[in-house]
Amino acid sequence: MELAYYSDYAVRLVNTEEPGRNRDSLTSVEAVRELFGPAPQGGRRATDSDVTRFRSVRGRLRAVFTAADAGEETQAVDLLNALLLEFPVSPQISGHDHRDEDGRPKWHMHLADHPSNATAGYAAIAAMGLAFHLTEYGVDRLGLCQAAPCRNAYLDTSTNRSRRYCSDRCATRANVAAYRARKRLETERSAGTSRTAETTQDAT
Repeated sequence: MELAYYSDYAVRLVNTEEPGRNRDSLTSVEAVRELFGPAPQGGRRATDSDVTRFRSVRGRLRAVFTAADAGEETQAVDLLNALLLEFPVSPQISGHDHRDEDGRPKWHMHLADHPSNATAGYAAIAAMGLAFHLTEYGVDRLGLCQAAPCRNAYLDTSTNRSRRYCSDRCATRANVAAYRARKRLETERSAGTSRTAETTQDAT
């Protein structure tokens, strides 16, 4: 079962909003349908009502990431369990869309949802994928980008659990900002040392 693929559903939805930049790209049915990516059949049933419902689920998923990022493991699990109860899925063997070189089905596990609307289907898969990731790799593998003002969600797949940023771009921006801050501090310290030396000379 492609756990990373399913957990990415949660990340994609959460990152449609950037609170620190006052941006929200989840504003239309088309935006909802785009979230389904290579599985567009789920988005075909989306309606205008799903925009509001998707935003509600997005807030709840972000709360899971926020709790995990703050080290509140139990809270993160409780929030995710609430989503799993509300939006259940069932495992199903699938292979009709994948064939090997001999034309035989390439059987694999698939998360089958039985939704009443597009939001329920997406939420079910996103929550289950995130649950698999959390139990397989740990709550601390769910994070929020540390490069202010970005607070995008990410899944840490690094070998040493060291990821802090959602992208290389944010990592570079944070490193440049830290470098400039160090340089400013060095300049201020140097200026302070010079003033102290001048004051000492004047006193003598």
